[in-house]
Amino acid sequence: QVQLVESGGGLAQPGGSLRLSCAASRNVFSVNAWAWYRRAPGKQRELVASINSADGSTNYVDSVKGRFTISKDNAQITVYLHMNSLKPEDTAVYYCNAVGARTHYSGAYSDYWGQGTQVTVSS
Repeated sequence: QVQLVESGGGLAQPGGSLRLSCAASRNVFSVNAWAWYRRAPGKQRELVASINSADGSTNYVDSVKGRFTISKDNAQITVYLHMNSLKPEDTAVYYCNAVGARTHYSGAYSDYWGQGTQVTVSS
């Protein structure tokens, strides 16, 4: 089975930094694109950042531009989210999303989700 394992969440003070990681299980051999989503209590799920595996192009929601950076390691099939200058409104559960993933046992392209990691920004 395919798993995306997230790590790096936790508690940070306003202005602090965290780095989230999301690693695919070994039976995944390619991912077309990665994305990070977040869901705060009582709010809709929000697309935070995305990156294309082939050309490295990125997109960010306006509220995190200049503060967050998405990056990837194609060889390790891993995506990262560096979060700087954190604000209380960044508090949410963050989910990674592998788009167009291929596995060793299927020629089809599928999307997979990480289990979520809690980010809390508070003084």
